Amino acid sequence: MIGTDIFTAKRFLEAGDVVGIPTETVYGLAANALDSNAVLTIFRVKNRPAFDPLIVHTDSPEKVRGLVLNLPPLAEKLASAFWPGPLTLLLPKQPHVPDLTTSGLPRVAVRIPNHPLTLSLLKQLDFPLAAPSANPFGYISPTTAGHVADQLGNQVPYILDGGPCQIGLESTIIGFDEAEQPTVFRLGGMALEQIEAVTGPLPVRDHSSSNPAAPGMLSSHYAPRKPVTLLLPDQLPTPSNQAGALVFSNWLPGIPASSQLRLSPAGDLGEAAKNLFAYLRLLDTMPVSHLYVQLAPNQGLGRAINDRLRRAAA
Repeated sequence: MIGTDIFTAKRFLEAGDVVGIPTETVYGLAANALDSNAVLTIFRVKNRPAFDPLIVHTDSPEKVRGLVLNLPPLAEKLASAFWPGPLTLLLPKQPHVPDLTTSGLPRVAVRIPNHPLTLSLLKQLDFPLAAPSANPFGYISPTTAGHVADQLGNQVPYILDGGPCQIGLESTIIGFDEAEQPTVFRLGGMALEQIEAVTGPLPVRDHSSSNPAAPGMLSSHYAPRKPVTLLLPDQLPTPSNQAGALVFSNWLPGIPASSQLRLSPAGDLGEAAKNLFAYLRLLDTMPVSHLYVQLAPNQGLGRAINDRLRRAAA
């Protein structure tokens, strides 16, 4: 069932069920983050491996402080600058946060999403929501309520419809070491340049094939079901009438234009990010045998777009 009633969503969540929720990044599959049985339902519905931790969502810095042991000064600055927004902080967890939510890791990923409907829902709840993307594990992330329904169907009793996601890329994740120095664990919907304006230059962690240190770090992820070939800069595809292509702004030669989608004809990285997952999903339904994907300019949100394209092709 798809609707806009936060009180219906609240009733399902309080009963330990999962609910699809909108955020500015992608749609999430939400459940009570402090209830291990509810969290287990997220893993079951997504077919997500238990070693891949979840992001916990709430609606205020005060509630975040109730989930973590401490908030380093630089984390405070980032929260003040960018919350609510597409930034997740990875911080030492309080004992009452279930190990299942963090996949047994000592840190919990927390953020305040910037979506009015979900913020209203979170304000009505006595608990935070664990909410990974509302899709089968490893598949393309959903950016509309319809995508959630198409992918997870009757496994989700209610999907809160907040319209198309405004950013379309998962949140950027910043973690802190024991010396409280920040590291980028995942590139995402908050451009690295914006964050570094607050923190200074930051190291970026590599992906992991197993036992990731934070959500969304697996090396193969966000993938269509058809084979994907990543085109390097200035590389052209092998001409084929059976191929489809996702390009940044200009058509590729050798592939029918009807089988190509342009992320942003104007070359706008924000528009490209917003279209990325929806266009990958659309290409996956076309009558083509394989897909080519073309990298975006490697700056701003282009870094996160390219991160997702590389992992889709991994």
